[in-house]
Amino acid sequence: LDGETASDSESKSEFGGSPPVPTSDDTPEVLNRALSNLSSRWKNWWVRGILTLAMITFFFIIIYLGPMVLMMIVMCVQIKCFHEIITIGYNVYHSYDLPWFRTLSWYFLLCVNYFFYGETVTDYFFTLVQREEPLRILSKYHRFISFALYLTGFCMFVLSLVKKHYRLQFYMFGWTHVTLLIVVTQSHLIIHNLFEGMIWFIVPISCVICNDIMAYMFGFFFGRTPLIKLSPKKTWEGFIGGFFATVLFGLLLSYVMSGYRCFTCPVEFNNDTNSFTVDCEPSELFQLQEYNIPVVLQSVVGWKTVRMYPFQIHSIALSTFASLIGPFGGFFASGFKRAFKIKDFANTIPGHGGIMDRFDCQYLMATFVNVYIASFIRGPNPSKLIQQFLTLRPDQQLHIFNTLKAHLVDKGMLASLEDA
Repeated sequence: LDGETASDSESKSEFGGSPPVPTSDDTPEVLNRALSNLSSRWKNWWVRGILTLAMITFFFIIIYLGPMVLMMIVMCVQIKCFHEIITIGYNVYHSYDLPWFRTLSWYFLLCVNYFFYGETVTDYFFTLVQREEPLRILSKYHRFISFALYLTGFCMFVLSLVKKHYRLQFYMFGWTHVTLLIVVTQSHLIIHNLFEGMIWFIVPISCVICNDIMAYMFGFFFGRTPLIKLSPKKTWEGFIGGFFATVLFGLLLSYVMSGYRCFTCPVEFNNDTNSFTVDCEPSELFQLQEYNIPVVLQSVVGWKTVRMYPFQIHSIALSTFASLIGPFGGFFASGFKRAFKIKDFANTIPGHGGIMDRFDCQYLMATFVNVYIASFIRGPNPSKLIQQFLTLRPDQQLHIFNTLKAHLVDKGMLASLEDA
């Protein structure tokens, strides 16, 4: 009579509703005592500020430690985010008594990581893989092994089905796979961006951090107009102020980083030293060029031309996405938390919530950067083509050589080289 179907009633009885997950004040006792005389509003401001500075310091430290440490940190963040989301599912749906489900969730995480990281190793460590016989065999049959591992988990799930929990088990099966899609796939894209050059990793992440901080600052001091019902504390003043601050920050950071090869060169594996290298001749993207200023703006700025790196132009696109579209990742997370009546994904970081609360926008940003690089930046990679060419049989190599020679002769390029 109330529009509730039999299946809805069954779901409620099976799941027991969606009770709120209790939260507690996880602020360190030292900060509680130091800020005890402040109002809750200013106390929260100081707690968030102090811990934000601590996280930024940690971010600089891991950048200094190099790409290998960054990849390990991304892996750890991915596992923690997966744990936070899966734990919410267990709490809300009372699924602790489901047979093998906790084990299967982590097993599927292992399978998906094996697939993605295996693809990355084969792609970026091709010479090393071909040099070592065990790695070469694993690389050759990597996708079959990955599928076999997943199929094992799938069969285990089917065998674990219990009559009284069918619907709940399929809900949690879907919950696990959506979490894998959101967390693991996008964290894998972060590592791909890192291999394109540290600058493609640092600038997007820094823009999201800057927008988060500046939107909070503008909203805290000037916010009056609510932005979206999903996040009542978000304001238009913070949203707009964060946008302009982030675009300016992106231009300045890009200008500074574009002058250093350690940031602009692709991260490559050196087979001689068995270590990562970031040394190369900077591409045109990271070489200063002169641009004409539009006539309309010449009278305002007083310049006719400006010297800047082409990457700075791309940084405008990155910072614009980080400040205008990136926050929707946060709004999505807010809607998710409201749906299950929870304040934060976890209590890992006092004043900030869980790791997922800090990375909800970062994952969306990582996907955009990867698509942006593939669409507007990356071109054919001659070194990878040569690596693949050398793995072919001699007759296949000779056939490609003759085909390429005939093509160059037809275009007149080979003849001009011989004349020279």
